[in-house]
Amino acid sequence: MKKVISTTAAPAAIGPYSQAIVTGGLLFASGQLPVDPATGCFPEGGIREQARQSLLNVKSILEEAGTSLANVVKTTVYLHDMADFAQMNEVYAEFFAQPYPARSAVAVRELPKGALVEIEVVAMV
Repeated sequence: MKKVISTTAAPAAIGPYSQAIVTGGLLFASGQLPVDPATGCFPEGGIREQARQSLLNVKSILEEAGTSLANVVKTTVYLHDMADFAQMNEVYAEFFAQPYPARSAVAVRELPKGALVEIEVVAMV
């Protein structure tokens, strides 16, 4: 059985997908772009501001499902440019504590809307 998670505190899905699905005690969140749900725009600045907004969006989805960043077991970070890794990592460290979730970070050629980062998570509920 699947339960759809949806909140206005994170950007609405822009295609045929859900913000997150809960099944089998796990939440699978779709990749979160750095879109401010209040404005529909990316925050001003660069990778730090975008990484922070993506993680705030993830946090909002987790909270809607009744869980938190402390229950994240796996993250995937998609970067437009691997040169942004260190700055993204500094912001990431503000959101997660030990024991840190498992993580993959990959550079991709392009992200939707020209974003610099997109972050998805798997969390326990």
